[in-house]
Amino acid sequence: MKIRSDSFEHGQPIASEFALGAPGGFGGNRNPHLAWDGAPEGTRSFALLCIDTDAPTDGALVANASVPIPVEHPRGDFVHWAVAGIPADVDEIAAGSCSNGVSKRGKPAGSDAGGKRGRNDYTGWFAGDADMGGDYHGYDGPYPPPHDLRTHRYFFRVFALDVAALALPAAFTAADVFRAIHGHVLAEASTYGTYSLNG
Repeated sequence: MKIRSDSFEHGQPIASEFALGAPGGFGGNRNPHLAWDGAPEGTRSFALLCIDTDAPTDGALVANASVPIPVEHPRGDFVHWAVAGIPADVDEIAAGSCSNGVSKRGKPAGSDAGGKRGRNDYTGWFAGDADMGGDYHGYDGPYPPPHDLRTHRYFFRVFALDVAALALPAAFTAADVFRAIHGHVLAEASTYGTYSLNG
């Protein structure tokens, strides 16, 4: 199985059109185009995740814009998109069809590409923020700290599953998806783009 995007080349920069953060403020926050093929026989649904694997792990360092975050600083995952139950006959998502602009306080639970939107990690990141706090479902794009010296990688992973629906809570996360797909993955494909706000 393979996945590709017309919005960015594999391993190359993602445009600010598809990012939550851009130099000087917000980006376009549109979801990128994605398409996949080669799903094996027996595929009954797909799950889709977008994860930044280069997120800084020290919140105090992120909050202190006067100190650059070193490239070697320990990193963790930050989830930007989680969708489960995408129908087996869907093999493409148009750019901007699931997110098209910044939704302060987050998008509600709903449907992306025929599947269910999960919560992304901006839910926790913006918790307590008077302007931005809320439940963030669906896609919200890159917004790495401008003082981070590392270029972040954003992995888009699609899983072909042998079940039509996963056993998930109503407000599920990527972690819930990983637990639920265990033993049901027939194939996986991934691609990634990069993004940085550090000049």
